[in-house]
Amino acid sequence: MNRVLTFVFMLVVGLTILACQGDKSTDNSAVTAPAVAPVTATPPPAAGGAAAGVEHYICPSGHVGSGGPSQGACAQCGTALVHNQAFHANDAAPAAAPAAQNPMLQNPGAPAAAAPPTEPAQNAAGVWHYTCSAGCAGGGASAVPCSQCGATLAHNQAYHN
Repeated sequence: MNRVLTFVFMLVVGLTILACQGDKSTDNSAVTAPAVAPVTATPPPAAGGAAAGVEHYICPSGHVGSGGPSQGACAQCGTALVHNQAFHANDAAPAAAPAAQNPMLQNPGAPAAAAPPTEPAQNAAGVWHYTCSAGCAGGGASAVPCSQCGATLAHNQAYHN
């Protein structure tokens, strides 16, 4: 009888150990999330870009499906999303893709558009679409070097409001 109880006890202990080996749960309280840029309220995306499947903001690393309608962070790598000029190109009628187009600016499978329509550098309220990240006066219609200091102009979300 003593041997049977010892055998049963060892069997229960052994099965318990084997059952717990697959449980790799850890305390995740020490893990920190990557820094995320603050998300600001933005207007709904324009119908042209959204209907064509091109995100307004995309991951600069090219992660497919991680973009969105507003600034934020990539769900896959945590990098801050960047403005996608191709989103505005889809407001025009879709046409064949230019051979030299940058593939990272559009989601795969999305219809390409002809040359992007030229948006005015300033909206009706006088807000520049792109402004100097160094704070120089003025701005531009695209992310080109600042005419005063040479820094690349940054997208100004207030232009769309």
